[in-house]
Amino acid sequence: MRSSVEIYNVRTGRAREVWQTDRLVEAPNFSPDGSYLLLNGDGLLYRLPLDGGDVTQVDTGFAVNCNNDHGISPDGTQIVISDKTEFGKSTIYVLPVEGGRPRLVTQNQPSYWHGWSPDGRQLAYCGIRDDLFDIYTISVEGGVETRLTHGEGRNDGPDYSADGQWIYFNSSRTGLMQIWRIHPDGTGLEQVTSDNQGNWFAHPSPKNDKVLILSYDPSVFDHPRDLDVRLRLMDMDGGNLKTLFELFGGQGTINVPCWSPDGDEFAYVRYFPVRF
Repeated sequence: MRSSVEIYNVRTGRAREVWQTDRLVEAPNFSPDGSYLLLNGDGLLYRLPLDGGDVTQVDTGFAVNCNNDHGISPDGTQIVISDKTEFGKSTIYVLPVEGGRPRLVTQNQPSYWHGWSPDGRQLAYCGIRDDLFDIYTISVEGGVETRLTHGEGRNDGPDYSADGQWIYFNSSRTGLMQIWRIHPDGTGLEQVTSDNQGNWFAHPSPKNDKVLILSYDPSVFDHPRDLDVRLRLMDMDGGNLKTLFELFGGQGTINVPCWSPDGDEFAYVRYFPVRF
């Protein structure tokens, strides 16, 4: 096996395996109705039903180089993808949830989607402009992007709180990657974590009470795959930070929003070492 797609229940503290495969698959999203997970693998998207049905490919049209930055709109009608087929760099598109031709959202590349505002109107993403990794938002209809950070270290992984009041993201501005948050209008910047771990991919719960993060050892640069990492849970302000469990993972484990609609569970991918 290479990938194990699993679901953890934060109430019971128990995990269950959903699907294991010898393929490399990444970044599970729950559908808004909780019936399936959306994953990527080999540049394509797949639906994994949670009732035991077969995995099926999503029609993404010309977009056949999707990375692991994808998600489903709050109303369940659209999928957002980050794909490099058309321009050679990651670009954000939206398409119907049932599949179809992608519609361009971001004119500037590379752009890596990470969050959808609760009202469905805005997208948050990491954009690399002049070698600076920063947080941006844009209307789901496209247009002019709004820049929220300005090159203070590497800024990545933005995701909205369920009430729409905050965008959580990770930043290396203090030296080690930590979790920060900012209001969507660019005000109220706050540091959320300040420990000796490299913290990535903060995902606020739909209940607006907890935030899930992925943590690396402090010596690790970037967010590589195939390392011993930890999934940790904290209050919205960073309090009561605790490790839920350790696993072999990293890149691909929880890159995108991964909570169940009721906020009781989250999906993730555990990996097995490559054997030669």
